[in-house]
Amino acid sequence: MKFRVSRRTSTLLLTLLVGACASPSTQQSTIKESIVNQLEDASSEARFSQNLQQLLNQVAQGQEIPLPVLEASFLDAKTIPSIRKLVLPPSGTFKKNWLVYRKRFIEPIRLKAGKTFWDENRAYLSQVEQESGVPAEIIVAIIGIETIYGRQTGNFRVKDVLSTLAFSYPDTPNKNSRETLFKDQLQELILLCWTEAGGSLPAKNSIQGLDAPLLNACLNQNSSYAGAIGLPQFMPSSIRSFAVDGDGDGKIDLKSSPKDAIASVANFMKKHGWQAGMPIYLPIQPDAISTAKALADGDPQLKYTVEELIDKGILKPEQGDVQAGGVAPQSKAFIVDLPYPDKDGNDQAQYVVGLNNFMTIVHYNRSYFYAQSVAEFAEALGYKNQSVIQNITAARSSAKGIKSIEKNQLKQKKSSSKKTKPT
Repeated sequence: MKFRVSRRTSTLLLTLLVGACASPSTQQSTIKESIVNQLEDASSEARFSQNLQQLLNQVAQGQEIPLPVLEASFLDAKTIPSIRKLVLPPSGTFKKNWLVYRKRFIEPIRLKAGKTFWDENRAYLSQVEQESGVPAEIIVAIIGIETIYGRQTGNFRVKDVLSTLAFSYPDTPNKNSRETLFKDQLQELILLCWTEAGGSLPAKNSIQGLDAPLLNACLNQNSSYAGAIGLPQFMPSSIRSFAVDGDGDGKIDLKSSPKDAIASVANFMKKHGWQAGMPIYLPIQPDAISTAKALADGDPQLKYTVEELIDKGILKPEQGDVQAGGVAPQSKAFIVDLPYPDKDGNDQAQYVVGLNNFMTIVHYNRSYFYAQSVAEFAEALGYKNQSVIQNITAARSSAKGIKSIEKNQLKQKKSSSKKTKPT
């Protein structure tokens, strides 16, 4: 009779054999440590499987998808230890460095690739810009920074990535919130792949029309270490909500269709409030660094008006040719800080005033470094970030006039209301 020895058992036997050559105390310590590690691994694997099964049950029940189909698709799902390391926050001694970050993304190779990508898709980029109001340079910049136009889309299997981060996130202060986020993304991935494979939602416990190999291909496609997919690195929820069939072939393919990627980026930006013809950021006055520093709290919220920042001396009353229109004094803004250490290791920072379009880019990637890089990459491609503020005096007079009209209208309305009030 033959006995099958598990991999875990064979590993433990090998440890015992190696330990036999060591001293008794070392041998005992090594064996004990190995047994503890084996038990911890087994416990972690059991929790992973149990939690994954629970999510599959929820999706199957909520969307009426046959559970055996999902279980078969996730039979080989596994945790990826290297991903757990990649999502760890930097060490306490780490200092953010805007200059290094910028140099990494705004560099000759990406810019050259960006110009080539633009030339290859010029007509379609122009069409999308006209329809969406999102400049071609912004779209090209985002795809270039994300993946260098498809060269770096990730080499991890997406279902493994999201399963790892959903059920085996490393012990960090934000572990619970991050696991919740990735559980949601894993569920979004399942629903995305189900519909891509021809399934309907709710499925009503039927697999009629389902292409099972296509379902598995979708779940097994490559992604980044955070589960982002394709040229524009969309998360599954963004694909379901904002991705567009740009080339009109009846399907959305962000991995190999530049038109789908272009249209999807533009749609994302438009749906998140991109304002056509408006700048992304405004430069601050050179002598206003200390004031800007005091207002830069790192909170990505449009909390000041341009007029308030003018009054504080952070912005000029006029930033260019006012005849072109430009940013209204009542437009909302916030202070963006871009820290870096100087050559002596002292903390320094560059400051700009972020406007609505800056915030739109932050929705794409919640990083000031990222948003400013997109803006400057686009400028390097020829984008005109017109730093124009409307004539402040004229705007204030106009605003006062409007308020006066509104006030008179309100008085008339109240007076009319009193006359018609029943006695």
